[in-house]
Amino acid sequence: MIDIKNVSKWYGSFQVLTDCTTKIEKGEVVVVCGPSGSGKSTLIKTVNALEPFQKGDIVVDGISISDPKTNLPKLRSRVGMVFQHFELFPHLSVTENLTIAQTKVLGRNADEAKTRGLKMLDRVGLMAHKDKYPGQLSGGQQQRVAIARALSMDPIVMLFDEPTSALDPEMVGEVLDVMVQLANEGMTMMCVTHEMGFAKKVSHRVIFMDAGKIVEDCKKEDFFGKPDARSPRAKDFLSKILQH
Repeated sequence: MIDIKNVSKWYGSFQVLTDCTTKIEKGEVVVVCGPSGSGKSTLIKTVNALEPFQKGDIVVDGISISDPKTNLPKLRSRVGMVFQHFELFPHLSVTENLTIAQTKVLGRNADEAKTRGLKMLDRVGLMAHKDKYPGQLSGGQQQRVAIARALSMDPIVMLFDEPTSALDPEMVGEVLDVMVQLANEGMTMMCVTHEMGFAKKVSHRVIFMDAGKIVEDCKKEDFFGKPDARSPRAKDFLSKILQH
């Protein structure tokens, strides 16, 4: 579903990604973790061309992102993205947030878009809040609306960029519950997260990044269960996050 081949990216002379290569199969859940500044968020944003890259290629469902003929807005409409800070329109109601991209990008009529949006809102357990504005919701609720908005577009892949890191601890669970449900339903997912419990529970593979490179790319059982087989950097990372 996603084929990342030797992707490198620079900001000026500073290299943020170095020869990143990995594949994500249909229905697979892959967690990307690593220290701050390791390139995790940059890597995930290259997958739907929110971040340009200078070398290599990424192919999503057979479509090359670096091909100048590729219709990027159309491709992005099929790749759901959930950001750290929700990115909802504050001046639009929840229902309007769920329908605007469907009508503008997919060309759905208003009724069809509303039906689909509210179905997804119900799926994340927030139907009672359909007429509220984002500012009237908690952070966890806003993030669940953001997930519902992405799902309304019928994505083939869902990308999550640290979806719980801006939330109060009490709200993390409600967002992770929705993500676990999606994973269990077979959604292809790539998640940048520090939630190792989630990684252990639902991921198939863990990618560990450091200094712009993919240092580990292995099954979750190997990543968590065989720490001695990991690189020194991954071992150090695991010892810090798993001891508490």
